Amino acid sequence: MKKVFLALAIVFSTAIFAQADKETKLKQKAVPAVVKEAFQKEFPAKKAKWGMEDGGDEAEFKINGSDASAVYDKNGHRKALEIAIKTQELPTAVTDYLKKNYAANKITEAAKITDDKNIITYEAEIGKDGKSYDVLFEANGKFIKIAQAD
Repeated sequence: MKKVFLALAIVFSTAIFAQADKETKLKQKAVPAVVKEAFQKEFPAKKAKWGMEDGGDEAEFKINGSDASAVYDKNGHRKALEIAIKTQELPTAVTDYLKKNYAANKITEAAKITDDKNIITYEAEIGKDGKSYDVLFEANGKFIKIAQAD
């Protein structure tokens, strides 16, 4: 009886892993070649995990040991590059705003975002009411908006 259960467990686990692998391959194939080529041209020798963000294809990878992501449109045009930074690297105006308006909320992550027009914004992720929120700022530290994190 134990051998039957073991055999069934092996069969089911193999089927589950095969399905997961198939889904991963489908996601990889869904990224247009022009997008993958644009990424490789801009970030040679970088390996990326692909996903979707804001209707675009998102490549997640590392730059100098920091988490990074680049979002591309369907034509391979990079719309944004986000690089994780230490919270201490946020501009003083950003941290001052957060201390004043979200004093009870800890900054859990921070990032510097450069869009396709070379406009820099900063993102500070905070925990609030058991949820995560992204607080966005202009490069000079001016508050833009707060939105629930993905």
